[in-house]
Amino acid sequence: MSSAQWFERAQKVIPGGVNSPVRAFNGVGGTPVYFKAGKGATVQTEDGTELIDFCGSWGPLILGHAREEIVDVVAKAAADGLTFGANTAAEAEFAELITKQIPEMDMVRLVSSGTEAVMSAIRLARGYTGRRKIIKFDGCYHGHSDYLLVASGSGLLTGGTTSSAGVSPAATEEVYVAPYNDLEAVKSILEADGENIAAVIVEPIAGNMGLVEPAEGFLEGLREATSACGTLLIFDEVINGFRLAPTTFGHTIGVEADLTTLGKIIGGGMPIGAFGGSKDIMSSLAPLGPVYQAGTLSGNPVAVAAGMKTLELLRDESPYLKMEILGKKLADGINRIATEKGLDLHCAQKGGMFTPFFRKETVHNLDDSKACDQKAHAAYFHHMLGHGFYTPPSGFEVAFVSAAHTNDHMDAFLEAFSKM
Repeated sequence: MSSAQWFERAQKVIPGGVNSPVRAFNGVGGTPVYFKAGKGATVQTEDGTELIDFCGSWGPLILGHAREEIVDVVAKAAADGLTFGANTAAEAEFAELITKQIPEMDMVRLVSSGTEAVMSAIRLARGYTGRRKIIKFDGCYHGHSDYLLVASGSGLLTGGTTSSAGVSPAATEEVYVAPYNDLEAVKSILEADGENIAAVIVEPIAGNMGLVEPAEGFLEGLREATSACGTLLIFDEVINGFRLAPTTFGHTIGVEADLTTLGKIIGGGMPIGAFGGSKDIMSSLAPLGPVYQAGTLSGNPVAVAAGMKTLELLRDESPYLKMEILGKKLADGINRIATEKGLDLHCAQKGGMFTPFFRKETVHNLDDSKACDQKAHAAYFHHMLGHGFYTPPSGFEVAFVSAAHTNDHMDAFLEAFSKM
């Protein structure tokens, strides 16, 4: 059966035919592609085609599809038991590895998704501080829990508005929304209501409005401002963690968040999430403290096995320079071709992450990203798909170069891009 046939079949039993909305191709149009296998940097589709993959399951597959060592440990773990709902030695070893790679993280709690990690970290921040409000940034995505599905309100000092049906207005009333990279906006909120704000949560490098880097001094300023009023700083590193180095982005730049959330890469392709911080804060979690959090599949042995092997390989092989070189080659090539052809776009890039923004001006926040030409992005997506490359089917997502990609893949991508 073809992708189109599978999609038609799925729509009868799955809302919209998909289990995550972006897979529906609403941002680019057309029929979603169905994958059936992947190896290294390539995937095979139900249509019998092979694609070079620059989506990487939205980020977890930093070592590529079906890395042999990871598949081996997953098979062994599965053979020993898929789940226990009880303690395992591997959980303790994995937590030791994570905290060793992130020295400022004394303790870590494993969960089953990035959404769950963020939801739990915010509950912990509220319980630890005794405060109820938070500040988030427009365009930063932290999962689909109610108080994080918030759009900016009518003013900085008013609560946000719901961006999804089914979200209680009461949840959004406790959330301030500031523009990303606007430190002064955060300071004004903290000055006015800091005594009631439990946490500021931010993606250190934004990845859900395309790739947007923090302005100089932005993260350092958040650290200083939150510390001054007893508000916790949460770095959502579900995308960033272990992306640019075998640790967090916060650690690499020397900005220490109070709590950090992790996901994607730390599961090596299996469902997982985690959050951690100092012993003082983490000790407020049950069973040590009054903040309740639990999960039947938390610390799942198969996910832990995949995650531990992934982090070990990243630590020992350190493919980061290779991904940086390949990513820069790709971005430089896209920008050169765009200039030669007079295309209204520029490609942002950091390490193995990149986003072609269809406007010439630099993107600093969500408003800038929304100003890009999404129809042009859709044309780019389908052009590249037709030439054998799978990129994120949304102009607001980040594409990834993995350790499995090669220089030849970059050359082929640029050759196809030049034909737009």
